[in-house]
Amino acid sequence: MRHDLDHHEGQRVSRRRLIAGVGSIGLAGLLAACGRDGGNVTTSTGQTVSPQATAGTSADLAALFGAANTCTLTASTTQGPYYFDADKIRSDIREDRAGTRLRVAIRVQDSEQCGPLANAVVEIWHCDAEGLYSGAEAQSSGASGGGAPSGGTPPSGAPGGNPPGGGAAPDGGAEGSAGDLTPTDDKRYLRGAQVTNADGIVEFTTVWPGWYRGRTTHIHAMVHVGDDRVLTTQMMFDEALNSRVYAAAPYAAHTGRDTFNDNDNIFAETMLMKVVEDGDGYLSVINFSVDADQDGT
Repeated sequence: MRHDLDHHEGQRVSRRRLIAGVGSIGLAGLLAACGRDGGNVTTSTGQTVSPQATAGTSADLAALFGAANTCTLTASTTQGPYYFDADKIRSDIREDRAGTRLRVAIRVQDSEQCGPLANAVVEIWHCDAEGLYSGAEAQSSGASGGGAPSGGTPPSGAPGGNPPGGGAAPDGGAEGSAGDLTPTDDKRYLRGAQVTNADGIVEFTTVWPGWYRGRTTHIHAMVHVGDDRVLTTQMMFDEALNSRVYAAAPYAAHTGRDTFNDNDNIFAETMLMKVVEDGDGYLSVINFSVDADQDGT
């Protein structure tokens, strides 16, 4: 597998490279630019920048996606209690989090056209090796009644209402319905957003997610088209791979896992990512087929 994409991950901005002031645009500005098919954006520092598409999809990804093609509408599920706009437009979301390196590649397709959806914004977020979420460390540690890494109850969802673009989780969902979180700390690790390229693809570099009681291993994802949240879903992993990763540091220090794919009430086979070894880590891919115009098809 190629690793050249990892050399400058901390400097790349999703699948687009911004001429200047990239970090100061934020998600709202990016959504506005993508919603009007590009154009200039004024950043928070007063600079005018232009989102520009980066290079096309690498050969290793093209082959993997070719084996995982689907245009069946991707099912929505709960966003969980820990989503908020982290305002982090970036591909490398690791910051200081330790763990097994994981490349996450997502292809977004229009369910009606069965073709790539360019200029969609994709966000992902997940917990670290200890089961903690940035922006919600107190809640996810169990200090505020959230899901504790080594005990306590799983997160219950906090604010009511159906998740945007979602509906209820399958079989109710341990995380329940949730509105957007108001962050309770200034951490933003393992959160980021990117824009799909001409092939409908975004890539992130992260670490293999940890776990917390009441849920299997997962990564949250949200797809925006213009101002609309057209998909809120989750991505999961084969349990043999979870076991392999969790046997090593830093995951091995976190014991007592109680929920696996076969007893998680959100898990579905369609949420499993296709995963291959990638140097000192893994490369995972998945297709999202979305109802871009929100007409129910």
